[in-house]
Amino acid sequence: MRSTGETKAAKICKMNRPNLIDLFSGVGGLSLGAARAGFRVAGSVELDPIASASHQFNFPGTKHLKEDVATLTGDLLLASCGVVPGTLSGLIGGPPCQGFSLIGKKSVEDPRNQLFGHFFRLVAETRPAFFVAENVMGILRKENAKIIEAAFSHLPSCYRMLAPIKVKASDYGAPTTRTRVFFVGFDPSRIASLTEKSFAPDPGIIQIKVKDALMGLPDVHKDWQKEVQSWRTVRRLGEGEFADRVSGHVPMGVGNQAALEKATMRKVSGFLGTRHSEETVARFAKLALGEVDAVYRSPRLDPNGFCPTLRAGTNADKGSFQAVRPIHPRKPRVISPREAARLQGFPDWFVFHPTKWHAFRQIGNSVSPIVAERLLASIRLAIGSP
Repeated sequence: MRSTGETKAAKICKMNRPNLIDLFSGVGGLSLGAARAGFRVAGSVELDPIASASHQFNFPGTKHLKEDVATLTGDLLLASCGVVPGTLSGLIGGPPCQGFSLIGKKSVEDPRNQLFGHFFRLVAETRPAFFVAENVMGILRKENAKIIEAAFSHLPSCYRMLAPIKVKASDYGAPTTRTRVFFVGFDPSRIASLTEKSFAPDPGIIQIKVKDALMGLPDVHKDWQKEVQSWRTVRRLGEGEFADRVSGHVPMGVGNQAALEKATMRKVSGFLGTRHSEETVARFAKLALGEVDAVYRSPRLDPNGFCPTLRAGTNADKGSFQAVRPIHPRKPRVISPREAARLQGFPDWFVFHPTKWHAFRQIGNSVSPIVAERLLASIRLAIGSP
C-alpha cells in the first residue's frame, strides 16, 4: 500500500502529469479513466453535493467545486483548480443528458440541454489542449442539431473537431453494452494529430462477460441493509487486464486510504441487499436467462452475455425514483451496488454512497472508467511529454 508521505520521485511524477479538469464529474468515471491514462485530475465540478462528496472521497488530491457550470467562468475555474492560464491540458465532462435521452421526453426545450453549450463556452475560456464531451446517442438526432451548432460556435478557430465518436463499452473491454457518443477536439499546435481511428477499439480486446465481471463476489443477503453490513470479503478475480483494473491500478492521488487498505485484505463495500416479496422472488426464479420480467421490466442477466445499460433513476426534483436494476443471473433478486459497479467497470476499492438509491444513481450516471481510460490514453500518447 502506498505511503501517506510524498517522495521526491512522486513529486516529479506529479509535475510531469498533464492537468485536466472534469466538468459535471459525478462520482468520477471519466476522472478515474483520465488518472489511469496518465493525467492529473486538477479539478472536479459537480453541483450535486452527494456526488461531489463521493468524488472527493475517491479523489482526495483533486480540487472540488460544487458550482453551477452555467454561471462558472473560465478564469474562476482555472484559479480555483490552481491551473495557470494557458497550461490546461484537457477539459472533459458529461453534460446532463436527460433532455437528449432516447428513453426520456426528448425535449429540445429541456433547460439542461443548454449545459452542453456551457461546456464548450468553458473550452473557449480556458483554452485546453484538448477537450472530450460525452453524451447519449440521442443528442445526434436532427432535432438537436441547432443545440450542437450553437455549442460548437463557442470554439475558437484553433481547435480541430473530430466527427462524433460512437462508443459501445463492451467493444472496449467493459462488461456492458452501454453506448455513448464522445465529442473530441484538440489544438494541433499543442497535440500530435488525432483522428477518429485513434479511438477505435483494439480488435484484439478480450471481451468481458457478466460471469467474468461477477466472479469472486459473495452472494448478497436481503437483510444486509446497513452500510456496515455492506463490507464483505471477495475472492481473487484471477489474471488479466480486467482483473487488474478491478483489484488495483490505483493512480497517484486517487483512492481513499482506508478503503485501499481494506481492499488489500479483499474487504469491499457495496453489498447491500434488497427485500423482495415472496411473489417477486418466485417470479424472478422462473425467468430464463435474458428474459425480461413482465412486472419489473428488467432482464435477468445472461452470464455469457453483457449487461445492458444501467440506468440512474431520477433526481429528487423529479420524484427520486430508483431505476430498475437487472436481475442476478443465478439468484432471484436484483443486483447490488457492488455488482453494478463491477458491470460498469469500476474497481473494488472505489467507494460509492452507502445507500442503494444514491449508489445506483452514481454508477448509472458514470462513464465506464475502462472506456474512459482507453479513449484518454490515446490523447495522452499524442500529448507526449508535457
